[in-house]
Amino acid sequence: MNFDLDGMTGDLGVGAVTGFITGYALKKFIKIVTAIIGAYILSLFWLQQKGVISINTDKLFNLSGSVTQQVVSLGQKVVGILPGTTAFVAGFYFGFQKG
Repeated sequence: MNFDLDGMTGDLGVGAVTGFITGYALKKFIKIVTAIIGAYILSLFWLQQKGVISINTDKLFNLSGSVTQQVVSLGQKVVGILPGTTAFVAGFYFGFQKG
């Protein structure tokens, strides 16, 4: 049985780089989306304070909770589909930390 270390090193490198880029981009994307959603919610509360609209805050916060659960579920499915290499996960972690 021949053990090909060169082939494994290439796969580990590609997995780590891909994971780093994915984690970095995801964190930047999350920051942008969070800022947009925050500005939107603040504008809704400002309009409510001015008497332009009426907001059912219980339903609004329940909606945000269900969206969070759906995103977590989607993330678990994506991780299940991706090749579960340690290099990708480590690269993703470091990319997410740097982003």
